[in-house]
Amino acid sequence: MSSISPFTKEQLIPQPETLEIQKQKGQLFIGLPKETHFEEKRISLTPDAVAALVAHGHRVVVETTAGEGANYSDKEYSEAGAKISYDVKEVFSCNLIVKVEPPSLDQIKLMNPQAYLVSALQLKTQNKEYFKALAKKRITAIAYDYMKDEDGVFPILKSLSEIAGTASMHIAAELMATANGGNGLLLGNISGVPPTDVVIIGAGTVGKFAAKAAMGLGARIKVFDNSITKLRRLQEAVPGPIYTSTVQPKSLLKALMRCDIAIGAIRGKDRSPIIATEAMIEKMKEGAVIVDVCIDRGGCFETSKVTTHSKPTFRAHDVIHYCVPNIPSRYSRTASVSISNILSPYLLNIAEEGGLENAARYDKNLRNGMYFYKGVLTNRTVADWFDLPFTDINLLIF
Repeated sequence: MSSISPFTKEQLIPQPETLEIQKQKGQLFIGLPKETHFEEKRISLTPDAVAALVAHGHRVVVETTAGEGANYSDKEYSEAGAKISYDVKEVFSCNLIVKVEPPSLDQIKLMNPQAYLVSALQLKTQNKEYFKALAKKRITAIAYDYMKDEDGVFPILKSLSEIAGTASMHIAAELMATANGGNGLLLGNISGVPPTDVVIIGAGTVGKFAAKAAMGLGARIKVFDNSITKLRRLQEAVPGPIYTSTVQPKSLLKALMRCDIAIGAIRGKDRSPIIATEAMIEKMKEGAVIVDVCIDRGGCFETSKVTTHSKPTFRAHDVIHYCVPNIPSRYSRTASVSISNILSPYLLNIAEEGGLENAARYDKNLRNGMYFYKGVLTNRTVADWFDLPFTDINLLIF
């Protein structure tokens, strides 16, 4: 009786080892168009970022004068290795478009089918036609205002909020000057002179940086927010004693009556809640200043209404109101550097992973920012807002 071997002849033959195939690095062809949105002066990539991308073998086409609003010249971009184009069609013919504001419908028409777009989404200002145009061109779009980092933070939104918070105090200081029709007070703590009183509604990133700026100038600060956790974090972040409170109408009214500056920095789920009523604002000091940073979500002062950089203020009940929704654009160079510092590593990583699709497979933070994939809507918030069909991005990429 013959014995049966547990191994077949084929199993005994040495088998070739399966090795992981090294990812092929991709070359990016980036178009950097000039921003055409009203009073938008920022640019998404600085010359330094362009130089880093070119050094890694990528091509960048910059529309002429695209960086002028942030005080970057064509020469600086050219010396960084970019091609300066006088033809907007050439810029939008690149397979990856990087912008600050979302492209207009006319600009989408200039994009190549199946191109890639990285820009803000700004859901509140969009309409169905915008998404239909992206779908028709089968665009893959990433909203940097939806991108999260490894800590679950929206890095670009947080950075721009830091700018807005700090800037709100600088703006208020300018508006209090006699030459600008203010009450003539200096934002600070001068020997023998009572310090300026500041009320901040909201203890998030904007509120925290507004408080830090005011504290640095020696102002007396009161911060109101209904989140004890945010108030506690703010107290830990600000170096000095600071008054904090939940939003109690009597306490808030008393604080507003005494303050010289009031900052609105509280955001709601869909719109900012109205915290300061018109009756409260009527009792504020003549010449006091309101800077409503959350005006892009409706504002938290009942008397607020949207203004522009060219006409930034109005008076209501003898109180100066500043309600410009895009404060970081006022400091376009700082804001451009901030956006560029966050976007450029993402772009370099996309190339290292062999393209945007491969990068999205391994980077959930990148997937979180993707709201269109080859013309298919992949963001549930957008789908619910505009009543559009939605497909989970994980079902398309994996």
